[in-house]
Amino acid sequence: MGLREQKKQATRSALSWAAIRLIVERGYDKVLVEDIATEAGVSPRTFNNYFGSKAEAVASRHLDRFRRGADALRARPAGEPLWDAITHAIFDQLTPGPEVTAHPHPDRAAWAAGVQLMTAAPAIQAEILRAGALAQAAIAAAVAERTGTDPTTDLYPNLVAATVLAAVNVASQASLVSRSSIQELLAEALQQITAGLPPPIS
Repeated sequence: MGLREQKKQATRSALSWAAIRLIVERGYDKVLVEDIATEAGVSPRTFNNYFGSKAEAVASRHLDRFRRGADALRARPAGEPLWDAITHAIFDQLTPGPEVTAHPHPDRAAWAAGVQLMTAAPAIQAEILRAGALAQAAIAAAVAERTGTDPTTDLYPNLVAATVLAAVNVASQASLVSRSSIQELLAEALQQITAGLPPPIS
């Protein structure tokens, strides 16, 4: 990725995180595009160059993570077992960027409550569904390349992609109410999937 593309990606990430942070803190209806742009240090016009709405800005973080994960999966060694490659590729995307580390959220309970309210907003739910479909297609295409399958006709790459998205979503939700990090929870989820989801031992 060239310097220009890196700068564009950094701006996109900064806008997305600013949208998430402000909406979690204030509520969806109390945040304007102008607020998000100011928080990210750009103009509202720049915001509109990247996103069509506040909801799209929020959901883009989910989509961008999986698109980068798909690219990382393609770059994994060809002989690596598929689920090992997926684990490494997805984990690489979970490291917080500078836009996150510069604005930590110290009150875990308040953050979790705000995220739950944010994701209940109908506009954001709609964008998350759209982003999820695009993310699944991106992962399925990368899985198909590794497995010699066709994502338009074969179930396998689409099942794998849907399973990966489900694991990340479940780990993300669980991390809001758990002392464990999303990385720890996702590692556990992927381990269970790799083992065939055996039932818990009582």
